[in-house]
Amino acid sequence: MEALRLILLFVHLLGFALLLGGAVTQFLSGRFRINPAILWGSIIQLVTGIGLSAPLRGGGDDEPSPVKLGVKLLFAVLIFIMVFIPRKRESVNKGHFIGIITLTVVNAAVAVFWH
Repeated sequence: MEALRLILLFVHLLGFALLLGGAVTQFLSGRFRINPAILWGSIIQLVTGIGLSAPLRGGGDDEPSPVKLGVKLLFAVLIFIMVFIPRKRESVNKGHFIGIITLTVVNAAVAVFWH
């Protein structure tokens, strides 16, 4: 079971890299468009995040709180919606892109700093 958790965590981190890296690259280039890296990163983050939290419902001291998991799920769903809906547009608003990047970084901060 631990091996499966580690594989999911690895894929989750790859999704984070795709999402944040794709968004920052597009932002710095000045082309505010949802590219495939951003889309697939958000999908991978959402699916693997749910997979990582599902087996943690057995109780124990190392288990994250349900409130933390709920906040992370909320951020992940918001990011996915912000990426999925305008994915076929030629460009999106600069503020929209800043929102995607900010929510992604805040979601990572919640994962790291909320104990």
